[in-house]
Amino acid sequence: MTVVFSNPLPIPVLGFCAYSGTGKTTLLKQLIPALNQRGIRLAVIKHAHHNFDVDIPGKDSFEMRKAGAKQVLVASHVRWALMTEDPVEDDPKLQHLLRQIEADKVDIVLVEGFKKLALPKIELHRAAHNKPLIHVHDDNIVAIACCEDTQVPDSLTRLDLNNVAQIADFVEHYKNSWQAPKAQLPICFNDADIPKPTGSEQGISVSQGISTVLSQVLPTRETELVDLIDIDNRVLAHDIISEINVPQQTNSAMDGYAFAFDNLSKAPLKVVAEVLAGHHYPNVLQSGEAVRIMTGATVPQGADTIQPRELTQEQDNQLTLLEAEHITKGQHVRLAGEDIAQGEVALAAGSRLGAAELGLMASLGFNRLPIFKRPVVAVFSTGDEVSQPGDELKPNCIYDANRYTILSMAKKLGCQVIDLGIIDDNEQTLTSTLSDAATKADIVISSGGVSVGNADYIKMALANVGSTHFWRINMRPGRPLAVGKIDQSLFFGLPGNPVAVMVSFMQFVQPAIRKLAGETQWQPQFIPAIAAQPLRSKTGRTEFLRGVYSIADNGQIQVKTTGAQGSGMLNSMVNANCLIVIADDTASIPAGESVFIQPFADLL
Repeated sequence: MTVVFSNPLPIPVLGFCAYSGTGKTTLLKQLIPALNQRGIRLAVIKHAHHNFDVDIPGKDSFEMRKAGAKQVLVASHVRWALMTEDPVEDDPKLQHLLRQIEADKVDIVLVEGFKKLALPKIELHRAAHNKPLIHVHDDNIVAIACCEDTQVPDSLTRLDLNNVAQIADFVEHYKNSWQAPKAQLPICFNDADIPKPTGSEQGISVSQGISTVLSQVLPTRETELVDLIDIDNRVLAHDIISEINVPQQTNSAMDGYAFAFDNLSKAPLKVVAEVLAGHHYPNVLQSGEAVRIMTGATVPQGADTIQPRELTQEQDNQLTLLEAEHITKGQHVRLAGEDIAQGEVALAAGSRLGAAELGLMASLGFNRLPIFKRPVVAVFSTGDEVSQPGDELKPNCIYDANRYTILSMAKKLGCQVIDLGIIDDNEQTLTSTLSDAATKADIVISSGGVSVGNADYIKMALANVGSTHFWRINMRPGRPLAVGKIDQSLFFGLPGNPVAVMVSFMQFVQPAIRKLAGETQWQPQFIPAIAAQPLRSKTGRTEFLRGVYSIADNGQIQVKTTGAQGSGMLNSMVNANCLIVIADDTASIPAGESVFIQPFADLL
C-alpha cells in the first residue's frame, strides 16, 4: 500500500535515495552549487546510520553537551548551529526534522537518505553495482538518475547520473511546479464529494449524515422588517445597497496638515485655515497654501496629501514639513467611497447580523432591515430517569441537563424556542407531544430514547406521526441519531449523554438551523493546530475530542485535550474551547502533528 507523504512545510521536499556507494553525497556536492547559481536557496537533511559528533572534543560546546545539556546552540556572526541530544530506537522522524527548517529562508529541502520513508525522491542507480531498483516497491520515486545500462519505465523521468545540469533542471522544475496540497478537512460539506448512504447497519459517516440532513431543509422565504435595535443575531433577507459613499467625503485619516503634493518644493507653506471634523474649507486651496486639519475633516479642494502634525513645525502661519523626502502623494487621505461606494452591495443576503454588521448598517443610515423569519424550535427530554432541576432528585435518576444546553444553543442561533419540558416514557404521550410540537415549530428536538434499547418508546411514537430515518452515525461521541419529518417539521432525536447531545447539535442541528434561517452558504470553521500530545482514535469513525487551544510561543495554534473524554462529563465541555476533530481515516495523531479544531466561539 502506498503511504502518502505529509509535508509539514510550505515549501517542497525532494529526496535522493540510493544504495551505499552509488554517489549520493558526490552528486549533491556538485548539485548544490549548481542550484545556488540559479538563485535557489537550499536546505539539506542528511540521514546518518551511525553515532556522530558535530563538534570537536575539548571545545566548550562539546563539553556542555557531554555534561548533560539536551540542547546546545552555538552562534557566531557567520553561522549558528543547534545540537540536540534526542535518542530514539529507530530512525529519526522526518516530519520532526523538517519542522526544524526555517522555511522562510529556503526554497526547497533536499533530503539525502531515508530511502524507506514516504517522500518524493530521485533514485540514483548504477547498473554495474547489481543492486535492485528502488522504484519497483516505492511509488514515491519521481525520477531515476542512472547510467546508460539501467532500464527505466516510461512512467518515470530518466536523468543522466553524470549530467549535473540536467538534474538541476529537474529539481528547479520540480520546485517551480510544486503546489502545497490543500488541507483535507475532517468533515466534507460538498455534496459532490460525499458518497451517498447505502443503508448499511454499520452506520454512515458524519459527512453523509450532514448531507442527508441538509437535503431535507428548505430555507425559509418568510421575511419581516425589523428595527435595528431589535435584531439579535438574525439573518438578512435581501442585499442591502448603500445609498451613500463611505466615507461620504474625502477626509483626513489623522490630525495634521493638508496640502497639494506638488507644493513640496514651495515650503514653507502658508497655513490659511483650520478644518475641524464636521466642517469644511469653502475655498480652493491655492499654490503654496495648506490647512490645519483634524481626523475625519473634509479635505479641501486643491489638497491631496496629509502630513501628520508630529512631523511638522508651524510658526506665524508658516508650515515646515519635516522628513519631506518620505512624503508620498495621497498619504493619510481617505477617498470618498473607498470603503463602500454609493450603489454597491454593502451587505449580502444570508449574512448573519452581529455587532459589526449592525454597526455598518447604522453607519449607512438604515434603521430597519428585511430579516428572514426566526426559526421556531421545540425541545423536550424523555426518560423516566430524568428529573427537573429544582425538584428533589428521585432515586436512581439524573437531573435534565440536555434540554438546557439545546435551548441555549438554539437561542444563540437566533431561534424562537418552545420548552416542552420532560415527557414520560409512554408511547401515547410521546405521540401526542410530537404531533402537537410539529404544528408549532419548524424543528422538533428530543434527547434520549434513540438508541437500541427495548424501552425507547420514541421510536414507536415517531412511527405513528411521521417518516423517520434511524441512523447510526460513525462518530464518537454521539453514535445514535434519529432524523426525520413530522408533517413539515424536521425532527432530531439526539442521544441521551450530555456531551453527545452538544456534539450532535453542533454537527447536525446547527447547519440545519442555519440553512432554514437563510444562512445558506454557511460552513463550519475548521482551523489547523498542532497537537500538544498524542491523540488516539479509531479508523472508520470521526472522533470529537474536547480540547483547549492556545497560541504557543512560536505563534502557532496548539491544542490539548481536557483529559478524560466520557460522554457524560459535561465539565469537560466547560473546560474546553474547541472540539478536536479526527477524521474517520485516521487512527492516531502523534504529538507535534497537525490536527483540525472546531472552535466553540460561534455557538457555545
